[in-house]
Amino acid sequence: MSGHFATLLRGTVQTLLQDHDVYITDWHNPRDIPLDHGKFGLDEYTEHLITFLDQMGPRAHMVAICQPSVSALAAAAIMCEDNHPARPATLTLMAGPIDTRIQPTKVNQFAKSKPLKWFEENLINYVPLQCKGAYRPVYPGFVQLTAFVSMNLERHIKQHIELANHLAKGEKEKAEIIKTFYDEYFAVMDLPAEFYIETVRDVFQEHLLPQGKLTYHGRPVNPASIKRIGLMTVEGEKDDICSIGQTLAAQDLCTGVRAYRKVHHMQAGVGHYGVFSGKRWNNEIYPLLRDFVHVNS
Repeated sequence: MSGHFATLLRGTVQTLLQDHDVYITDWHNPRDIPLDHGKFGLDEYTEHLITFLDQMGPRAHMVAICQPSVSALAAAAIMCEDNHPARPATLTLMAGPIDTRIQPTKVNQFAKSKPLKWFEENLINYVPLQCKGAYRPVYPGFVQLTAFVSMNLERHIKQHIELANHLAKGEKEKAEIIKTFYDEYFAVMDLPAEFYIETVRDVFQEHLLPQGKLTYHGRPVNPASIKRIGLMTVEGEKDDICSIGQTLAAQDLCTGVRAYRKVHHMQAGVGHYGVFSGKRWNNEIYPLLRDFVHVNS
């Protein structure tokens, strides 16, 4: 849950389905959720993952891609500390912001460049009256999309020029690849204001998890309590959203995981999306994940 619908993971899931049963935590758009259903912040996200794993039962394998890595690690820590029977057999964190103090990206720098009040006053708005979630405070999807595109504006302009050229030349397959990507890239949803603001504050500004200060419903989250599960971290060499080292930090935090059950992979030549989609995900990253899950099953 980082602004896109789960359709962004279509290729990821298709690859995983070759060898696994896959269950995905898809989300309703907050604009469709009435106010009386309550708020949804970081604690509620972590609680949802724990409930999800509990429903699935023992020996499931949890894979978190990008922003959910923080809540996934927190959920695993709480479940291990409680000796929960449905704690995951493995935890795989892919391009996730575990410690954004390491080689900060433009995204990280922007999050720290302004006080939290600025984000609340300039990026949060209310769902309009005609929607079921009227008056719910959200970080609107169209604002997110503007931010996504502006980060790499030249590259997006170049891609659309190439799309026009491919269509003009009748190169339908090449055009379809670009079109398919943008169909998913533009599929954004609103984010609950609580979740967005708490993520900016706790993950990107105050770095609570790597400092041992993150809590779950007031209870300390202790990554060292994660034991008897496998831990895999994956990063992309050219990731400009979550740079090298930020996800790897989980390996140092999870001191209770035995060294022989830890795996780290840095994929050469890929950016953020290449970590979980495309040829290198299919041919180089996924086989490592598949084998890791198999060994720890």
